[in-house]
Amino acid sequence: MNPRRSYAAGTGLFILLGFAALAYLATQTTSLVNFDSGPSYDVTAEFTSVGGLKDRAPVKMAGVRIGTVESITLDQKSLDAKVTLAIADRYNQIPADSYAKIMTSGLLGDQFISLSPGGSPDNLKNGSVIANTQSALQLEDLIGKFLTSGGSKSASGSSK
Repeated sequence: MNPRRSYAAGTGLFILLGFAALAYLATQTTSLVNFDSGPSYDVTAEFTSVGGLKDRAPVKMAGVRIGTVESITLDQKSLDAKVTLAIADRYNQIPADSYAKIMTSGLLGDQFISLSPGGSPDNLKNGSVIANTQSALQLEDLIGKFLTSGGSKSASGSSK
């Protein structure tokens, strides 16, 4: 076999495998893989800012995916973002006073909703509202605060 032909075949195979790997990563990181939890119940939570949260984003508890973000709308009265969560029916023992916060996967990854359990004897059910929420942390706001603070100096330095 001609060495040039062997290099061309190897290069073509390498490029093909590269595209296959990119396609796999694209479906895994953008939540194109559907989460089919079967029957679910809906709960809502209001946030002052949802950042880059999107429909079909995961809802997780203790790192386990328990549902998805069904919709994000603007509440006309409070002017907050109203997020509807579809939680799988098999996770029906979540305390009603649980805490919902918008988190980011990694440093620049997709956002998701993380639920932290409360201590209430009552559980979330269809139509419940999660009152304890924490909005998305905006990287741009943090950078702006750091730049405008001028790198404030510590108060523990020596005084003259």
